[in-house]
Amino acid sequence: MKNEVIKRSKCPFGFAIDCVSGKWKGHILWHLNKNEVLRYGEIRKLLGKVTQKMLTQSLRDLENSKLVNRKVYPVVPPKVEYTLTENGKSLIPILLQLYHWGENMYKELGIEFENEKY
Repeated sequence: MKNEVIKRSKCPFGFAIDCVSGKWKGHILWHLNKNEVLRYGEIRKLLGKVTQKMLTQSLRDLENSKLVNRKVYPVVPPKVEYTLTENGKSLIPILLQLYHWGENMYKELGIEFENEKY
């Protein structure tokens, strides 16, 4: 992998956390699971406040970590689609567990949450 993640990680746990850490990577994986195929603009719209630079970097990191496929079509204007790899799909049950854990914590703490995008 070209990714710096491997160089920073000292153990499998650290590697796994580095692959999905950051504000946007988990959200990107979540939305790709829900929609199967998304274009860059669709992802940006779903995420809301993400900057172009941050979204591009997050998608590159996910691609370098072999969690997301990037398919470029040779057309004008350029068309690029993103999908989950098998490795990315294997993370979905873990993300679902995190979602349910967060949902339970909200309830335990008496916090209202919005479920609009998920």
